[in-house]
Amino acid sequence: MAKGKLIVLEGIDGSGKSTQFKLLTDRLRAEGCDFRQVTFPRYENSSSALLRSYLNGEFGQDPQDVSAYAASTFFFVDRYASYKTDWGAYYENGGLVFCDRYTTSNAIHQGAKLPPDELPAFLDWLYDFEFGKMELPKPDAVLYMDTTLDACLTQMAHRQAETNTHGDIHETHKDYLRSCLETGASAADRLGWVKIPCTVDGAVRSIADIHGEIYKIAKGVVD
Repeated sequence: MAKGKLIVLEGIDGSGKSTQFKLLTDRLRAEGCDFRQVTFPRYENSSSALLRSYLNGEFGQDPQDVSAYAASTFFFVDRYASYKTDWGAYYENGGLVFCDRYTTSNAIHQGAKLPPDELPAFLDWLYDFEFGKMELPKPDAVLYMDTTLDACLTQMAHRQAETNTHGDIHETHKDYLRSCLETGASAADRLGWVKIPCTVDGAVRSIADIHGEIYKIAKGVVD
């Protein structure tokens, strides 16, 4: 039997990615579409222990305190465990899987730690490591939430106020988030991701408008 399809929704914190992921999966489920959905990182699982320590600042309060390559392996372990114990067999037997974040998050959040001239080599290493040597499935499509720093910061501030929480070491460094956006745009171009513009002429697009575009693209891949 042919392998299934894997679609990833990607974006930095505050991009609206989680909202769009829920809208997409809820709509497809209501239509009777058979699929599995996975959200990374899986904080509740033991496989996320190292990445939780990293994000909580146990290895340093600045993201740069842990190299892009080392931190990438923390997140990979969680994905590998998920694939082996949760959705791998379903995918291998032709199933459709939607991921909220994936290897592509390492491309953005860890690639942002590197000088621009070192990013291509890191992206090549990352894809070869996870999809080549470790044999995780490569996405059929990556939909990247292409937004602005101001929009992300506003969204994160609202979320933290509503939940009375503070951001992790990625979310609390403004310069780092700016680098993530720049790296995300570069990675999308190099790796063939589909950019979903979240703003038009400086104005944030409506949630419904963005959802309509994402739904159309996802359906095109599924069908």
